Formats: sequence, structure tokens, C-alpha cells
Amino acid sequence: GLFDKYFDSVYIIDPHLHRKNSLKRVFRIKSVKLSANSLIADYIKKKIKNPVLIGPDSESYKWARNVAELIGAESRILEKKRYSSYHVEVKLNKKIGLKNKNVVIVDDIVSTGHTIIEAAKLLRKLGAKNIYCICVHGIFADGALKKLNKAKIKVISTNTLPNKLAKIDVSLVIAGSLK
Repeated sequence: GLFDKYFDSVYIIDPHLHRKNSLKRVFRIKSVKLSANSLIADYIKKKIKNPVLIGPDSESYKWARNVAELIGAESRILEKKRYSSYHVEVKLNKKIGLKNKNVVIVDDIVSTGHTIIEAAKLLRKLGAKNIYCICVHGIFADGALKKLNKAKIKVISTNTLPNKLAKIDVSLVIAGSLK
């Protein structure tokens, strides 16, 4: 592949692999998949009381479910119908009581924020008190942060991509994986 002659190995935090089930299908050199899930779980445990975790679509559910298991919280998935980058509809797969709960939407990537905003509208209708969005990779394109802020969604990301909402440091996960 393209990387083989330039690199010995590739380390990736929570790669967006929904179309390929393994890094071996992407790279021929040594590739290591790391995860920020335990860091996200620690952050929620320390900072957010009474959480319910939501995966905004079927692709993100593994992050939400895994983090929920780590902290002993409930989780649900939203089913998403995407019409375009800017037009999505979401619904809950299974009922859950959200009254007085702090809902934490967990996703690997937040780009335009439209899915998160649609999810928040639905979750508020279902009684969610506060809505947080925690993502691994905060791309925040097309004024997404302004829109998320206007929608009263508290956004937190890791520092895989530098941004002002990067409150979760992944450096120890990377350092700990190097041999």
C-alpha cells in the first residue's frame, strides 16, 4: 500500500471502520487500533451525574454501548435516516425514561453536527434534562460548534484533533501502546 515504504506502523484511535471491519484490510504494515472509550467513561463518571448514553445512529452505537457498560449506565440507539449531510431524521429504537436524566450522546466523529442536533430535539421531547455530546474526533465543520451551542448541547471531544473543546487527553493511550 501507499504507506508501506514510508512508515513502519500505524496507530489509530477509534478509526471510522464501519465499511471495513479490520485495519488489516486498510494497511499492509503493522496497524494498531486504540480506543478512547475508557477515557470517555472516566470523564462521564467524574463530571456528569445520572447519565444515559445515546448512540445517534447504528454506526456509533458500539461507542455508546461500550462506554455505558464501563460506567454501569443505560444506553439506547437512535435510528437515523439520512437524506443529505444537512437533512437527517432520527427515532429511538426502544423506549427509555429520560426525565431528570443527563443524556450523553457518544459518537466517534462530529462533523457538521446535524445528526446530533436532530437527536437532541428528539431527546428533549422525551424529557432529557441536559444534553451532552462527547466525541472522539471533533471535526466541527461549517460552523458546527456555533449551531451545537445554539441548540444548547454541551460538547466535549478528545484531543485527537486540536480544538477548544478538547477536554479528554488521549496521549497516555498512545504512549501506553508504544513498545
